[in-house]
Amino acid sequence: MSEFKAFVMRANIIDLAVAVVIGAAFGAIVTSFVNDILMPPIGLALGRVNFTDMFVSLSGQSYPTLAVAKAAGAPTMNYGLFINTIINFVIVAFVIFVMLRQVTRMTAKPPTAPAAPTTQECGYCASMIPLKAKRCPQCTSDLVRA
Repeated sequence: MSEFKAFVMRANIIDLAVAVVIGAAFGAIVTSFVNDILMPPIGLALGRVNFTDMFVSLSGQSYPTLAVAKAAGAPTMNYGLFINTIINFVIVAFVIFVMLRQVTRMTAKPPTAPAAPTTQECGYCASMIPLKAKRCPQCTSDLVRA
């Protein structure tokens, strides 16, 4: 039991739980935005179409609304609700994309200047030697300082 408590109380688990709760609340906001604000003007522009009532009755009978079809127990294919769900997904995906892009920009490390060289090339044998060397260890030549 103590291992489970230690697992649950780890910081990243708590952060994940907070993220799930905030994500669910954000999803509810986006769903309300799509259903209550975005889709009514689109439906009006398309000739007074109500996307929530766009369905196909699989029983062969005709129903005026989805609610009436559900109350009658008719099997339905609800493509209007599917369209709303796709729009919800696109909005959520776009918002997550924008947020991640901003976080990446804020946390990106600025490019650093290259480190000063610590070696030089011997003018006689072309081997790499430390800057502080006065004689080449390969060819034993005295090094001339520039």
